[in-house]
Amino acid sequence: MNPRAVDAAGVAHEPAGAAARIVSLVPSLTETLFALGLERQIVGRTGFCVHPRDKVQAVRKVGGTKAVKLDAIRALCPTHLIVNIDENERDTVEQLRAFVPHIVVTHPQTPRDNLALYALLGAIFGREQQAQRLADALDARLREAAAHHFAAQNVLYLIWREPWMSVARDTYIAAMLRLVNWHTLPDVQGGTQGAARYPTLDFDAAPWLAQVDRVLLSSEPYRFTSAHREALAREPRMAGKHIELIDGEMASWYGVRAIDGIAYLLRHAAA
Repeated sequence: MNPRAVDAAGVAHEPAGAAARIVSLVPSLTETLFALGLERQIVGRTGFCVHPRDKVQAVRKVGGTKAVKLDAIRALCPTHLIVNIDENERDTVEQLRAFVPHIVVTHPQTPRDNLALYALLGAIFGREQQAQRLADALDARLREAAAHHFAAQNVLYLIWREPWMSVARDTYIAAMLRLVNWHTLPDVQGGTQGAARYPTLDFDAAPWLAQVDRVLLSSEPYRFTSAHREALAREPRMAGKHIELIDGEMASWYGVRAIDGIAYLLRHAAA
């Protein structure tokens, strides 16, 4: 068994062959499957799988990342299901396990974990050369990031409002931000999964707020706008802080997007 074909759940996968029928429940991995040249084998995706825009429209929607339509997936007769520990519900995946022969579990937690992710998908679906090209491109980006020397900043990365929500330091997003020496507050660890990874904030009970240098308003899952930025800038508690919008896909999508995501963060930090 190819050691590269062992997924995040410790399951070893045999090569799939050209007859594989793939359903992806992870937007960033749907994009990655296309980047690996698997468009003819992708038969299902979520409504949030929107990249590459010129190709996903031809793939059947099967609900959302959590509100999955089990019957829609069953009708597609998939051989392989691509899921993620953070993005998909365990109970839903277990129900799908009853009729999908192969479930590939992913859980990248740092940008470098994408190297193993590329190798995993490449080994299962016979795209080793394409996976290696992605790995080479990502490795170049990681080396580029390591060669830069940015001043350390504490950042508040907001993903939701009403209530305000941020990210724990052991999330993929926080690891991406550390590439440019940005360190997320609050300084909490969220564990392997669950709400603690994305803590709810009460600004009136956040003594660490004074330590924040930069506030980042993500474009997803909540779509922050310039109006939200301007409103937050008027808050007395935010006086003197740099508040800006950030492309959430570039900071949070793993897989092939990480290559452009790192370049985006390097430009953003240098601006």
